[in-house]
Amino acid sequence: MTCASILGLAGTVLSKTERAFFRDVRPWGFILFKRNIESPDQVRALTASLREAIDRPGAPILIDQEGGRVQRMGPPHWPKYPPGRAYGEAATNDPLVRRELTRLGARLIAHDLLSVGINVDCVPVLDVPAADGHEIIGDRAYGPDAATVATLGRAAAEGLIAGGVLPIIKHIPGHGRAKADSHLDLPVVDTPYDELDAIDFAPFKALSDMPMAMTAHVVYSAIDRRRPATTSKTAIKRVIRGAIGFDGLLMSDDLSMKALGGSFTDRAKTSLAAGCDVVLHCNGDMAEMKAVIAGTCALKGAAKRRAEAVMKRLAKIPEPFDLEAGRARFAAAFP
Repeated sequence: MTCASILGLAGTVLSKTERAFFRDVRPWGFILFKRNIESPDQVRALTASLREAIDRPGAPILIDQEGGRVQRMGPPHWPKYPPGRAYGEAATNDPLVRRELTRLGARLIAHDLLSVGINVDCVPVLDVPAADGHEIIGDRAYGPDAATVATLGRAAAEGLIAGGVLPIIKHIPGHGRAKADSHLDLPVVDTPYDELDAIDFAPFKALSDMPMAMTAHVVYSAIDRRRPATTSKTAIKRVIRGAIGFDGLLMSDDLSMKALGGSFTDRAKTSLAAGCDVVLHCNGDMAEMKAVIAGTCALKGAAKRRAEAVMKRLAKIPEPFDLEAGRARFAAAFP
């Protein structure tokens, strides 16, 4: 049995306690952070040990490798990549060149990740930033408008897929208007539905064919006045599955973020009951993970079918790629 969860771990190696816990609960996947990253050989050994613990050689292992402020693997072992906004502001008058550079950046990141056993990246950020929105999105967004975000978001997703790494579109249905950081508070967006639909939802509609999406811990009063999208049946059924048309695997954002209330067991239960297929818990705290698992059911039904479909999207062999030429092209564009 596979548990409808994605879990983190505490350090750079899998402890005996973690190994036994993961073997027992069998999460669908794992997520890595800077605390788990030391060197290429170490990450390679860690990803192998995580998959061995649950006896699933192809299990998804995620990371947030956007570039800019959000990059878990960096120098001296891996290149530093620019934030999403840098692609939208690349020094060229040709939008096709910006698209090419975005795809190239993602293709290079995919190479870095796959070489150490990571096969899912929490990219692209499809949030359209509002002028008065919180800086938590800021330069992580590819541009100031929905069209730029959608165009470059797709380029990034295509670059990852070509490199054998699956993308996750986030934060559905849109975090750009939030005036608070959902890591710390629960943002409430009071924008009328028609405006949300025309702007915020637009990039997600354009990329609704992607395999995975991550929810936003944001209340949209025009949709559900009481619950953030992660735990709102209305937001998931009416907007994410309905208006946006996303039919891939839907995962919650991190359950340990302070935007959510209640116990970790309740957070897991309400997220799954609202329509999330799997829940995400990132910090590796064993007590919290046990509480999350207490509220998490087996991966079954439509959620299981979506999870199986996700893994079929992984390229068995990455698209042919001249790494040296790619790095030179990228360095010339972003010196």
